[in-house]
Amino acid sequence: MDKTVTRRATYNGFLLHMALNKSPWRLVLLPLLPVGLALYALKIWDRARLKQFAQMLLIGHRVPPEKFARYLESHADLVVGKNVYPQLRERVAAEKAAGYRHVMATASYRLYVEAIAHRLGFDDVIATNLAKNSSGHVLARIDGHNCYDAAKLDLVKAWMQAQGIKREDCYIRAYSDHVSDAPLLGFADEPFATNPHGPLTQMAKANGWTILDWR
Repeated sequence: MDKTVTRRATYNGFLLHMALNKSPWRLVLLPLLPVGLALYALKIWDRARLKQFAQMLLIGHRVPPEKFARYLESHADLVVGKNVYPQLRERVAAEKAAGYRHVMATASYRLYVEAIAHRLGFDDVIATNLAKNSSGHVLARIDGHNCYDAAKLDLVKAWMQAQGIKREDCYIRAYSDHVSDAPLLGFADEPFATNPHGPLTQMAKANGWTILDWR
């Protein structure tokens, strides 16, 4: 989703939207974020740990779901209204007319992605899930795998199996802006390097993949 569907990454915006609306006092914790970024840069933390740390700071370790629900729709309205490439909407409309089923596979949290995907006409979502405790509170902890890199392809394959979709019976298009999605792009019949950064541009050229640039 981020930088393929949207112009800018959505996670930090989601955190800030929640902090501003739910707990404005948490903004005083923003200066602690560079600590997490430094640990990630030093490869002490992985991306999942960094995401969990940022969520704990700006949203909280344990949050009742109704406190999320109150702001997820307004966040989705902001993203769709100001942060989505218009070419994406045109592409989805054209593919729907051709009979395609649209699945958003993203490392972003399902918690906020589903409202965005629904507004853009996607049929299904494969995303990073957050854990819940026995009381139903949403935790600052990823449940299962961060939907990123090779794990994203594994989750896509698991979703296909659960849906009863056999690989040989379908034709798959895949879109991504980042080289981390090379496993998924290589799995597709028709890969599109979309708004690609430098390494993916090089990979796309080497493999003969179509390059789309909506920037």
